[in-house]
Amino acid sequence: MPTPIPVVERRPYQKFDVAVRPSTIDGHGVFAAESIPALAKIGEIRGEAISVEDARIRATRHERIMIVELSRRRAIDFSKSSDPMRFTNHSCAPNARLCIDNGRVEFFALRVIEAGEELTVDYGQTHHAGRLACQCGAPGCRGAL
Repeated sequence: MPTPIPVVERRPYQKFDVAVRPSTIDGHGVFAAESIPALAKIGEIRGEAISVEDARIRATRHERIMIVELSRRRAIDFSKSSDPMRFTNHSCAPNARLCIDNGRVEFFALRVIEAGEELTVDYGQTHHAGRLACQCGAPGCRGAL
């Protein structure tokens, strides 16, 4: 059994303590290290600003990508980010939401999230276009991303 990655040192834009560790959904996930109140901002993620054209090219070259399109022209690649929120997995029944505000990618709790619970968001439309099986295991899972 792999050793869990310790709680990440909180940065000014990370509002609650989280830990990165193996996930039953996919690869690694980010888990609440403390209780998070409903509607609270959990934190942000920062990365490399790139064009959407470059983002789509990168998406074809990597098995795992961590890219968010901010607009029709601008995207952020989180592949090299040290921010723990980059490990947020998809769920068809998420407990958090990803918001884009003035070029910032922020995460907010949709409900109370208990310590130890994996943080998840609904990825919405992805470059997979329904070709990647969803593994969230949530009741009512759509079955694909």
